[in-house]
Amino acid sequence: MLRLTAGQVSDYCGADTVLDALPKADVLIADKGYDSNRLREALAKQGIKSSIPGRANRKEPIGYDTELYKSRNLIERLFGRLKDWRRIATRYDRCAHTFFSAICIAATVSFWL
Repeated sequence: MLRLTAGQVSDYCGADTVLDALPKADVLIADKGYDSNRLREALAKQGIKSSIPGRANRKEPIGYDTELYKSRNLIERLFGRLKDWRRIATRYDRCAHTFFSAICIAATVSFWL
């Protein structure tokens, strides 16, 4: 199921929309934008460990697997390559289905070449 949030929605609020659609996984790796106790608790209820560093303004530092977090680099490079396509970077398409189709085409062409 395709889930797409508005551009101005914060990361941790947007994560609420996809929690029930997450595939079976052992660990969720995310950046500081997803740091919230509510998200960590929801993941724990689903049996998913979180590797999310705490924000700088967090009063109590939170632990995370730093070695596992380094693998997030692969995902960031994927998004960087997709954003080379102007249509995706500016979210030119209004319809979520069309936007997702553009992402699929860009990913196929980018990684095929």
